[in-house]
Amino acid sequence: QEAGVRQLEREIARLCRCAAIEIAESEGGKKTIRVTPKNLTDLMGKPRYFYDMADKEDQVGVATGLAWTWAGGDTLMIEVNVMPGTGKLILTGQLGDVMKESAQAALTYIMSRSATLKLDPGKTKERDIHIHVPAGAIPKDGPSAGITLATALASALTGYPVRHDLAMTGEVTLRGRVLAIGGLKEKAVAAHRAGIRTVLIPKDNERDIEDIPETVRQALEFIPVAHMDEVLDRALVRIDSPEPPCQCDEPEEEKSEKEAAGA
Repeated sequence: QEAGVRQLEREIARLCRCAAIEIAESEGGKKTIRVTPKNLTDLMGKPRYFYDMADKEDQVGVATGLAWTWAGGDTLMIEVNVMPGTGKLILTGQLGDVMKESAQAALTYIMSRSATLKLDPGKTKERDIHIHVPAGAIPKDGPSAGITLATALASALTGYPVRHDLAMTGEVTLRGRVLAIGGLKEKAVAAHRAGIRTVLIPKDNERDIEDIPETVRQALEFIPVAHMDEVLDRALVRIDSPEPPCQCDEPEEEKSEKEAAGA
């Protein structure tokens, strides 16, 4: 959770002091202290930081992206819900202007592929789409979540779940091109830490794979993509009975009127 190692040095020094106190208080001062993952909490206290782990099952409207931060890389969950409305796009999670524009571009692209995805544009106008990026207290910005936003939108609108063991990073254009991003090394390390198995990256970033630590490269499958259609083919799970994208309960009065009209 830091760019350098100063805090790490402080924590190691603190650990040494804790061990020194235990040795000094032991009988004869001859106690041996061996630090292991099992007794680290007893010496240092509970962990201060926690990392998000990959979901254990495929979900509709939820896609895993990758983000670069000043402290390294991290996973970025994108959640999309579809509900009755008037065609509004709602964005929450402290998103910056660039990320908001990226979300709009992603939605425009998905709607341009309505025929391929078997979407009804008329019905879409009767729904509001809510995009949320958790950890709402943390500001988020940048274009590299474009393909993640588009994937989550496609999943929510079609009812097809997204693979839980797959993460992605890349900017998307209105034509569906996947553009290069920065910080691939840090993002790959974050994906490995979260238990991700497959990472979709822009084709133009293929040359950056060699900069990733070997242990991470061996554990992850990197798939370069040049177009958003490739992303959807890899990320969406084409099940036989997709979950309906919008379920809403009609008021009893409207139900009665429809039943009477049908009679």
